[in-house]
Amino acid sequence: MSGSRAARPMMSPWRFVVAMGFVSMLADVAYEGARSMTGPYLASLGVSAVAVGAITGVGEAIGFAGRLGSGPLADRTRAYWPLLLIGYAMTVVAVPFLGVTSVVWIVAALIFVERAGKAVRRPAKDVILSHATSAIGRGRGFAVHEALDQFGAVLGPLAVAGAFHLTHNYAPTFAILAIPGFVVMVLLLRLRSRVPDPAAYEEIPSVAEPPVAPTRTDRRRVARPPLGRPFWWYLSFATVTTIGYSTFGVLGFHLARSGLATPAEVAVIYAAAMVVDALAALAVGALFDRVGKRVLLAIPFLAATIPPLAFSGSLVMAVVGVLVWGAVLGIQESVLRAAVADLIPSGRRGTAYGIFAAAIGGAALIGGTLTGALYETSLPLLVAVVAGIQAAALVLYVVWSRGGRSEVA
Repeated sequence: MSGSRAARPMMSPWRFVVAMGFVSMLADVAYEGARSMTGPYLASLGVSAVAVGAITGVGEAIGFAGRLGSGPLADRTRAYWPLLLIGYAMTVVAVPFLGVTSVVWIVAALIFVERAGKAVRRPAKDVILSHATSAIGRGRGFAVHEALDQFGAVLGPLAVAGAFHLTHNYAPTFAILAIPGFVVMVLLLRLRSRVPDPAAYEEIPSVAEPPVAPTRTDRRRVARPPLGRPFWWYLSFATVTTIGYSTFGVLGFHLARSGLATPAEVAVIYAAAMVVDALAALAVGALFDRVGKRVLLAIPFLAATIPPLAFSGSLVMAVVGVLVWGAVLGIQESVLRAAVADLIPSGRRGTAYGIFAAAIGGAALIGGTLTGALYETSLPLLVAVVAGIQAAALVLYVVWSRGGRSEVA
């Protein structure tokens, strides 16, 4: 009996990818639901815009920069499932406790733990998915996973909006997010038991081309090329344009403190931004495959329009600004990272993505803090400074474009 059980085929690649997509979707319900309420909740605790920007910026920095350590750790240990479980556990445990305390530093610490959980799990999850999608086509596989992930980013804010509307209390609103978190952990444990070694999917013939496992000598050979000047110019462009891009914590803070929207309405607006995020990623991702890096010019132009819209005294204009913010986020999450792969040989992409994530995380910290400080000082000054930052990003784009024609079409 045990022999026949052992001989049964592993879960099909498509079923596994879809199941992992549901894991990401439910996790997004939890942490994106919480993030949609972070700004209003901190505002209710009497926190300044500067502090909101700093807290959310530090959180984003942790989420990105932490991958500098977790990525190499995953490569060295091959402990992909343990890292995935630990990372998700950090997130699903931290989120429900956000509303339990009114002590600002504890709330900030929980936000940091949630973001650190993403840093721990993300490289391991990407490796696991890269194995599974090798047999079905990585483009299609990652697209399905991302679509499910973004669906959770819409459901989460809507769920907390409904909960807050009914209770007018942050504690039960955050507490209900423990439910999808519990399901996430159950699903992960089941998937680990069904697919203990996702690398086995590499043995299944690919729909595109047969996988060829590199030898140790091959890996040493491809690891030698330097990252190159075009990468560093591109990194400069990506970093600067991100500095001129606000975190949603500050946008939500403005909506709540100015009285333009209730906390529940802020969460609904965030959900709408996530829909725009998904649509923008799909549209611009397809466009990037056809016209190349020129689509990245949309980021500084769109980002420069966010402050005058999102921080206005009109609800309609503020909502439009948040939706533009969502569009920029969708472009960042798709083609901004995709361009790195076109610039760097496969043997150096892990290192390049680690550096890229750390730089973007640092830029998010600076940008969030800067936006919060300028918001408290002068809105016209905020608009002018962001416009200047994005103008500088355009200059860096031109320098990169002229120096890297051969790397990205």
